[in-house]
Amino acid sequence: MSAPLAERLRPQRLDEYIGQQHLVGKDGVFRRFIEAGNIPSFILWGPPGVGKTTLARIVAKELDRPFYTLSAVTSGVKEVREVIESAKRQRFFNSPTPLLFIDEIHRFNKSQQDSLLGAVEKGDVTLIGATTENPSFEVISPLLSRCQVYILKPMDDSQLAELLDRALRTDTELSQREVEVAETEALFRFSGGDARKLLNILDIMAGATNGKLVISDQNVTDALQQNIALYDKSGEQHYDVISAFIKSVRGSDPNAAIYYLARMLAGGEEPRFIARRLVILASEDVGLANPNALLLANACFDTVHKIGMPEARITLAETTIYLATSPKSNSAYMAINEALAFVGKDTTNRPVPLHLRNAVTDLMSEAGYGKEYKYAHDFSGNFVEQEFMPESLTGKRFYTPNTSNAAEQKIAQRIDELWHDKYRQ
Repeated sequence: MSAPLAERLRPQRLDEYIGQQHLVGKDGVFRRFIEAGNIPSFILWGPPGVGKTTLARIVAKELDRPFYTLSAVTSGVKEVREVIESAKRQRFFNSPTPLLFIDEIHRFNKSQQDSLLGAVEKGDVTLIGATTENPSFEVISPLLSRCQVYILKPMDDSQLAELLDRALRTDTELSQREVEVAETEALFRFSGGDARKLLNILDIMAGATNGKLVISDQNVTDALQQNIALYDKSGEQHYDVISAFIKSVRGSDPNAAIYYLARMLAGGEEPRFIARRLVILASEDVGLANPNALLLANACFDTVHKIGMPEARITLAETTIYLATSPKSNSAYMAINEALAFVGKDTTNRPVPLHLRNAVTDLMSEAGYGKEYKYAHDFSGNFVEQEFMPESLTGKRFYTPNTSNAAEQKIAQRIDELWHDKYRQ
């Protein structure tokens, strides 16, 4: 039985690589690495099917480096250490550093990632990681700081067309077939910028067709009729479906939100990824309109970690519906963004008022630190009016309550009762 088309067509040299011109083009960083004969540890971040593994293999081949691979799905600390020891034994005198490629590095836990640190720091291996998740959240800081991160993009239609043409011209099996390309819209749409998926679709069609192969929108749709409605983890994970899910919750449509949740779960999406998005939604979009939303989202996140699938689907559904049907407010989101924008542009060294400073030494006490500070609990209603802002920012407002919801109407009313006209616009 022949290898899958995607494997038969895997590029062997940089000049055969399609896409990612910002990295592999004439002035791309990977060409410079290969020309210089040296390469740092790096992480390739992008959706599936855009050539992360292929690029790592090409680099190793072009530089003639020993190449070790691990899958984060099946490897633990023991396997990592064994591979590192094997790589160290391969090094003689001034021989180049072996490359260690770890696919889906985001699936390594902290202890597994820690086991890589020493070898990377000492230069025993040059690490190449591949991930579909944001490395800022999934890779530990000490390891991330020792790696360059390069972002790979989904293929556009022109690149998919180039790949299709290459497959039909050069593949040992397809080049022997009579093939008519009548239409490509459905083929490219179902591929979703994923090279491997396009080649897999071609494989399916070729295997299901005797004689002449006609690539048309209808034929592609018919060949994939069992998969059309499903979320495609490998092509849309961070794009269309998760975006639609987030916007449906934000837009208060529980039915659409549950539909997109079902597509993600049916497609094998990592439930913790969905739970993490729900926590963000609870803070960013529900916010102070219903503070209980964040409590439920956090409970959902913990529960999903504890029980996993298939039962986690119920908790995810409950939280999705609760957030979608909750009143919405992004006032906290807007407040911190406005404050950060102000602080980022503020070149004034605004001193903290003396009465708010802690007098931890006698000298500080003599300098007036903490003097005239009023302890709120000593006063009626546990409140006393005093200035908390630096003097030059008196009355500056960053938080504006969204009074279209009942919860923040009460917040706005309390601010007015306590501070009168101070923070009114």
